[in-house]
Order: sequence, then C-alpha cells, then structure tokens
Amino acid sequence: MKQFLIFTTLSTIFATSLFAGHPEFGGEGFTVLYDGKNLDGIETEGNWKIQEDGSLFLKPREGEKGWTRYNHYIWLKEKHGDFVFDFEYKHAEGGNSGLYFRCADKVDPTKSGFEVQIKDSTGLADDKMGHHDLGGVIQTKGASKNMSKPSNEWNRMTVTMKGNQIQVVLNGELIQDFDLKAEKKKDKALVKEGWISIQDHGLPFWVRNLQVKKL
Repeated sequence: MKQFLIFTTLSTIFATSLFAGHPEFGGEGFTVLYDGKNLDGIETEGNWKIQEDGSLFLKPREGEKGWTRYNHYIWLKEKHGDFVFDFEYKHAEGGNSGLYFRCADKVDPTKSGFEVQIKDSTGLADDKMGHHDLGGVIQTKGASKNMSKPSNEWNRMTVTMKGNQIQVVLNGELIQDFDLKAEKKKDKALVKEGWISIQDHGLPFWVRNLQVKKL
C-alpha cells in the first residue's frame, strides 16, 4: 500500500511537471514543421506567406471570411495520437484562431476534433475566462488564467496530449491540465489518433517556429 501511494504521488508530480514549460526549439524528438524557410512540413490552400523575418503570415484573400474553409487551415501531414505541439503566434486587435487536434478527418475539424482557442482576450479577468476565450478548450473548460499578451506581440503555446490528458502551456504558464475524455460533451468521441491543424479564421494571423513531438 505504501509503495502504491508513493507511486501515485510520484506519477502525479511527474504528470504535473513534465510539460509545465516550453520545450527547446528543435530539441530531442521534435520535428520542425516550419522554420521560416519553406512549407514542406505542412499543407494548406490558404494564403499563408513567408515573411522576411521568417514568420508565416496569413492575409485572407478578397472574399475569404469566417472559419469554415477548412482546406485553408494549416494541416500537419501526419496524424498524431500522443504528442507535444509547440509554436508561436500573434494577431492584430480582435484576432481569432485556434489549434485543432485529434481530428478524425479533415472534412470538418470542429465536428470530429477538439480546439484550443486562440483569441484576443486582452483585459479579461482570470475568473471570467470561459472555454471560448484564449486558452480555453472549446466545449470543455476555460483557461485557469489569462496569459494573453497585447495585440501584435508574439505568444508561445505548447499543447500536450498523452492518453486522455491535455496540458496547455501559454507564455510560460500551465493554464490547462485535465482529463479531456471526462470533460468533453457526451456526443463527441475522443479518437486515439487524428490530425493537427491551425485555423484560418479569415483574419490576419502570424505563426512561427512550429514543431511537434510524438510521445
């Protein structure tokens, strides 16, 4: 019994601390998906363009509005089950995007997958952060604190999925850590493996330093 309690305690500490920070870019086990030079590691039909500073800028083309043009999202070329996905992003005032994962298909990521919200939540109090605000996991839980930076400043987000457990680190702070299967809506399955994607919401958006690690 004593050994079991020790094991349980150590497991809890391990799970809480393992991904409570941002990983080294290009570190051990990570595949760099975008390093500022080419788009070989991703797929998209959206108007994402490489900038002189190495960032990848989304400038919606005329008539491109809303977020249902799923083929315009950034898609990883392989499915992932347990993973660490790490990247940086910034948006203009009122910006909106999202990080999708465990998507069963690319037809409609909102139907089959889950989303960590990226949204301009500047000035929102920690206790007012809902699941549709920055760092919230849509249809489950809001972030534990508001770690947003002002518009047009770079943010860093690391999302980890291991089994059913999700952890989200934003700008150096752990803001989500829970059992996604227990918190999800009953009519939505949690697949063991799926696609990862960054949303094209029809608004200007920048990303850089995209990397992923299979666990």
